[in-house]
Amino acid sequence: MAVKLTARQQQILDLVRSEILRTGFPPTRAEIATALGFRSPNAAEDHLKALARKGAIELTPGASRGIRLTDAGPVANLASEMPSHSLASTYIPLLVPLVGRVAAGNPILAAEHVEREVSIEPSLFTQTPDYLLRVRGLSMRDAGILDGDLLAVRKSLEARNGQIVIARLGDEVTVKRFSRQGGHIQLLPENPDFEPINVSAEDEFSLEGIAVGLIRSTPLQ
Repeated sequence: MAVKLTARQQQILDLVRSEILRTGFPPTRAEIATALGFRSPNAAEDHLKALARKGAIELTPGASRGIRLTDAGPVANLASEMPSHSLASTYIPLLVPLVGRVAAGNPILAAEHVEREVSIEPSLFTQTPDYLLRVRGLSMRDAGILDGDLLAVRKSLEARNGQIVIARLGDEVTVKRFSRQGGHIQLLPENPDFEPINVSAEDEFSLEGIAVGLIRSTPLQ
């Protein structure tokens, strides 16, 4: 039986869905409040909790982007928006390499970094990923990206402000939110326990890819 939502709840659900389709990640409460003209993020939180009670979404406590669409929510709607030839193609699995810990200075897709190949359904992501990267640490916790999660990555040498990127700084590979102001680049964490990384002209810096989605490998608490 279809979940009955109020007009405002449907509006928020549509916004969450469109942001996931556009960026691969759900919006924050503050972004929902700004987009829909709420006085504060608390109003957005109340509507999200109502959606969770109705089974349309699941919420991850303590994560600002911890919103996950469920089968009771928009899955059928997503399928109806896809052209018929895309529906047929979703049954063809896509094999992508799963990259674990990256050794200093070595290419991400070097054979010694690939744990195995993983079969995924292409329709999970709006952009086809080139590989999955196993997340280490909690610097992106408030974006809903947790230690052990599998980040779907599309190889790219360019990124827009606000996108979550995989970047190489010296010998280290890190996952952060990208920010460029003029000629100054910052790599921003999504956890107040971590400091932004300022990239100087002297640093060996390169973009390895852009995050296009996430596979949660640990159960919701």
